[in-house]
Formats: sequence, C-alpha cells, structure tokens
Amino acid sequence: MDMIHVRAVCPPELTDRTMALLTAEPCVLNVRLQVGGVRNPDGDAVECDILTGAANEVLRGLRDLGIEERGCVVLDPVDTVFSRRADRTGAEELGAQLRAPVWEQVEARIRAEGRYPPSFYLFLAIAGVIGAVGILTNSQILIVAAMVVGPEYGAITSVALGIDRCSGPRTREGLTALLGGFLLAVATTFLFALLVRLLALQPSAFERGLRPVSHLIDTPDFYSVVVAALAGVVGIVSLAEARTSALLGVFISVTTIPAAADIGASLAFGSWDEARGSLFQLLLNVVLLIVVGTGTLKCQRAIWRAVGERRHAHAARRTVQQR
Repeated sequence: MDMIHVRAVCPPELTDRTMALLTAEPCVLNVRLQVGGVRNPDGDAVECDILTGAANEVLRGLRDLGIEERGCVVLDPVDTVFSRRADRTGAEELGAQLRAPVWEQVEARIRAEGRYPPSFYLFLAIAGVIGAVGILTNSQILIVAAMVVGPEYGAITSVALGIDRCSGPRTREGLTALLGGFLLAVATTFLFALLVRLLALQPSAFERGLRPVSHLIDTPDFYSVVVAALAGVVGIVSLAEARTSALLGVFISVTTIPAAADIGASLAFGSWDEARGSLFQLLLNVVLLIVVGTGTLKCQRAIWRAVGERRHAHAARRTVQQR
C-alpha cells in the first residue's frame, strides 16, 4: 500500500478548515493535531497519512487554503505500512487511482535535478573526455560510461517541466545550462583530442579511418528518432513512478554526451562531415527528449485526471444508491 506522511504548519485561523478538509477524505488516515505546537513559523501542527492515489487532491486543497504561503507543508514517503483499514480503504475508494503519482513529489524530483552547480559542468566535461576515449579506442563500454556520468538529462527534464508549467525562468535556465554544458564538453573534448593528435597517441585503427563507434554516433537516422522518442517517454514515466532502474536505462540509451564528444574529437582530427553529423545527432536527441518529455508529462496528468474524475463520479453514484 503506497502512502505519504504529511506534516503541516497551519495558522490558527485556518486550523478548523484544514481539519475539516482532512477528515472529510476517507483516504486520509491517522490525522493528528497539536495546537500551538510549532514555532518559526508559529502555528498548529497537523499530521496525517494519505493514500497516494488521493494525495494530489488533498494537497491541492491545502494549497487552496493558503497553507503553503502562510505555513508549511512537508511530505515524507512511507516505505512500509501495516494496516488492513488502509488496504480496504484503498481498494474501495481509489480503485485504479491507487497508483497515481503524487505530482508534488514528481516535480520535486525534477527540480532537484534542475540545479546547475559547478559539478554539473564538471561532470559534463569529464563525460565528454570519457566519450572521446571511447570514440578513439572504439570502446562501446566507455561510451556507455560517458552516458551514465553525464548529468544532462536532469536539465532536459527540468526544461520539459518548465514548458509544461509555462515557467519561462526555469525553461531559460535549463536551456542555458545545456548550451553552456555541451559547449564546455565539446571544448574539453576538442582540447583532449587535439593533444592526442599532436602527441600521435591515436590508435592505429582510428588513424586508418576504422571508426565504427564514431560512425554510429555521427550518422543519425530513423532509429535514432525512435530511440530518443521512446527514451523521452520512459524517462518521464520512470521519474513519475520513481523507477530508478528504468531511468538509468534512459541515461545509457540516448546519444547526447557521446555526440558532444564526437563533435570535439572530429574537429580536432579535421573530420568536418563527422562533426556536422554529430551536431545534428546532439540537437535531434535534445529536442526530441524535451518535446516528448513535455508531451508525456501533459498526457500523464490528463490520464490521471480522467481516472480521478471517474472515481468521483462512481463515488457520487454510490452515495445516491445508499440514500
């Protein structure tokens, strides 16, 4: 049984309305009130457990009351629950909505990845060099390693959330971080590959033009579109459902940082056609991930909203029949 624990600091004048909201929802359990129990901000402490399928509606109600602005709301995931009442209530009240994502938690996960400290750019630069080594040595394992190290997917999902929420600052911040990060990765990779060329350290196979890994990266085709689009869907769904293994699969399936590495390496060795192909691959993947990610977010919200409306319609019919 999926559940979240909610701790709220409620201004005294809103406490009665808050308690009425919580106690009216059968999927809200273990409601606890401590009058005057909180300082900074001062207010009443309200705690409860909410079945995740009903959490979006309850949290929206708390926001509408102004708790977010005048007090505080904290969400804690609950890993394990032993409660037959919770099981029974979830089955009777929620049905298919039982597994609905808690959008506040989803957006919090995306926002957490949408921060761009110096380490964000450092990881991109390091991932680019790892990718360049993989290209020079024709090592697919190193290309996968570069994909895993690269943190760019967090910025991509943050841009998608910004578009979904019509947040210009978040969208611009994410796009700026992506542009600066990839430029840094290309520049770092170019300098590394140029040093390799000047010292004549490139492998003989690469020198003879045997570059199967590079060829896969710098020749985008129909399959590149399919993989990027599907990765965009899986990435957002895995974030919504907190499936880290599926999200890791996205990291190692999209050609973003390898394309940036191939741009730098190709420029260093004067392979202009390969550099153009890799640039197109990079732009293709980033644009598709943003567009498909935004669309998936909107579709998921719409689907779960429709499920919630059917739940309310069913509950209303049941109430009428009971009367």
